[in-house]
Amino acid sequence: MAFQGKKLINNPNDVVTEFIEGLVETYQGLQYLDGFPEVKVVLRADVSGATYDKVAVISGGGSGHEPAQAGYVGEGLLTASICGDVFASPTVDSILAGIRAVTGPMGCLLVVTNYTGDRLNFGLAAEQARSEGYKIETVIVGDDCALPKSQGIAGRRGLAGTILVNKVAGAVAAAGLSLADVASEAKRASEVVGTMGVALSVCTLPGQVTSDRLGSGKMELGLGIHGEPGAAVADLQPVDVVVTHVLKQILESNYVPITRGNRVVVMINGLGATPVMELMIAAGKTVPKLQLEFGLLVERVYTGSFMTSLDMKGFSISIMKVDQTLLQHLDASTKAPHWPVGSAGNRPPAKTPVPLPSSRSMKSDELLSRPLQLTEQGHILEVAIEAAVNAIINMRDILNDWDSTIGDGDCGSAMYKGATAILDDMKKYYPLNNAAETVNEIGSSVRRAMGGTSGVLYTIFCKAAYAQLKANSDSTVTAKQWAEALEAAVAAVSKYGGASTGYRTLLDALIPALAVLKEVIQNSSLSLLFFINDV
Repeated sequence: MAFQGKKLINNPNDVVTEFIEGLVETYQGLQYLDGFPEVKVVLRADVSGATYDKVAVISGGGSGHEPAQAGYVGEGLLTASICGDVFASPTVDSILAGIRAVTGPMGCLLVVTNYTGDRLNFGLAAEQARSEGYKIETVIVGDDCALPKSQGIAGRRGLAGTILVNKVAGAVAAAGLSLADVASEAKRASEVVGTMGVALSVCTLPGQVTSDRLGSGKMELGLGIHGEPGAAVADLQPVDVVVTHVLKQILESNYVPITRGNRVVVMINGLGATPVMELMIAAGKTVPKLQLEFGLLVERVYTGSFMTSLDMKGFSISIMKVDQTLLQHLDASTKAPHWPVGSAGNRPPAKTPVPLPSSRSMKSDELLSRPLQLTEQGHILEVAIEAAVNAIINMRDILNDWDSTIGDGDCGSAMYKGATAILDDMKKYYPLNNAAETVNEIGSSVRRAMGGTSGVLYTIFCKAAYAQLKANSDSTVTAKQWAEALEAAVAAVSKYGGASTGYRTLLDALIPALAVLKEVIQNSSLSLLFFINDV
């Protein structure tokens, strides 16, 4: 069943021109030719064909693939982008207008994707421009690896690999090289890049209905960026399996001369409606497979949505074989707003050990284990901890019942987990003769065992109390110091939890308890003082 697609647009016929207007408002280095609606050309604002002293690099094609190609206009990449209507090749007049606007004495390179309409219209425009005296070269990019080579090359469409070719051409042109050199390097790049796409849905054109060609639980392998049917439809598989299939298709298709030991760059490209999370998952599976299974040295990884298909769900993978020269072209600076920046230089290991707190790394083994012999303070602390956690364990059902009247009814269960973890860990790890470190370990037990907000709050409570107790250099902790630790803990819970007295949180129990403790300590001190004075 088809249904009307939802789009945030005005008139479906105006989407391309309105996109261009928004683009140039966003990026001050861009302009467009004032020829709407027939002429839709985005160009560098700092370039005039009459005075431009470098090779102009122009690409383009049907719209709907944003940010390609208009988002790659800028110093060091494209000089202009020719925009057709959605999924339609730009007109010859638009292409000619773009050539005339930015081409100077050094000439112009046209980077054309391998679609019949693009080849014909750009080709005719190139011939017309030559007849007008412009120096023009053309490079055709067909990086699609979805179809077996035995079926011929006519179906090799220009996909996301075109962006890498554009970047190479733009870097060479920005360096001031000749048109022949720019064309030669762009052609060389186009011959060593392969791409294949996978989609979970088809796209919806503005003002049209959404097709359900794929149906539920299906994916399409090797489809085109205009919604063309792919090489095959299959059951939806985990991304690990999908990535393996795509890499094998690219590297074993004999379309690209990539063999074990080669250096490559990789582009993981979203097709328009693929979340960044899913693209990163695909990237995380792609790189290790290329390195370990195919023996390739991955030099750069570009992940994001670079050449889309409106709102299509899916991604494509492009792999380009590189040498040091091509790598330098890809790394060369550019002001194009949507060029993906990959980290240059040697790739560090993907993971590094989790650092331990310096205080923990300096603790002795004895401090991190239960003492063989408890001091009087250690014994008192153990008895107090046992009494507290057993009280919580025994109240699990009551606490759950209370919580069910105002919440989700799991308070008792969560505290039960924390209490049992404390009881188990105390028998093995707690340095009971050291009160501060014991409180710290209680916080670690709670953090590990308890989930939700309460677990975090109790951990904060313990960590703040630990910091206060640790400031005491004496081995014995006095009642006054315990009260100070409780006060610090209550203040931390209030600070990070954002609550105070009357908010109906655990602070409504802790704050009165602190007040009573301080009052008891004060009265005990006064009684002792009166006793000493009487004597």
